[in-house]
Formats: sequence, structure tokens, C-alpha cells
Amino acid sequence: MGNDRDEMSECLFCQIVRGEVPSTKVAESERSYAFYDIAPSAPVHVLVVPKVHVDSADTVRLEDRGVVDDLVVLAQRVADLEGVRESGYRLVMNVGEDAQNSVGHLHLHVLGGRHLEWPAG
Repeated sequence: MGNDRDEMSECLFCQIVRGEVPSTKVAESERSYAFYDIAPSAPVHVLVVPKVHVDSADTVRLEDRGVVDDLVVLAQRVADLEGVRESGYRLVMNVGEDAQNSVGHLHLHVLGGRHLEWPAG
């Protein structure tokens, strides 16, 4: 899809945002949606996705102002809701196959709930 910003994309995360694929919602803003990862790698593992389709962090453009910052602000809210804001949490964006990015839709992982070793496994 390249730099597609199509709100009607058929990718998995677009389908989740539209409610066509079930998810367990954690929080939502006007521009972003947060839900639990189905294969968590930490006690708290929430995905925060923009409601419009952006392929990845590698395709974010200046015109996308408001998309990434909204993801981060919603991630802060998720950290509050999940009780990890004070103890600490990790925000991760993966780009490409070598980074194990499995869904071609910009997303932010919110990880926490235990001491997270570096590098992340």
C-alpha cells in the first residue's frame, strides 16, 4: 500500500479499528485506538494504532503531524490505566521484517508490568 492513508484499508489493524475484527479495547482518542496484543510479550502489552492507515514509522511524512504524537499521548494514558506509568514502561515501533513487524500499519507497543531487560527479546 506504500504511503496509503486510506481510512478504508483492508489491513488487520484497520479492520480492528472499524470493529470488523474483535479486540479488547484499552483506550481510545479521536485519532488513535489502543487494544491488548493477542500474543503478549510482557504482563502489559498494548498496541496503539492510528485510526487512519499509515504503513509504518518509515512512511510517516510531515503531513502526518498529529498522528505520532497522538499515539504517544494515548500510550501515556494506557500506562496510567494499566498501572505502569510510575514503575516504567517501554514504547516500541518496529519497522520491517527484520524487526518482526507483522502488520503493515503503524503501531506503538506499550510494554510493562515487569523489569524489562535490554535488548528486548
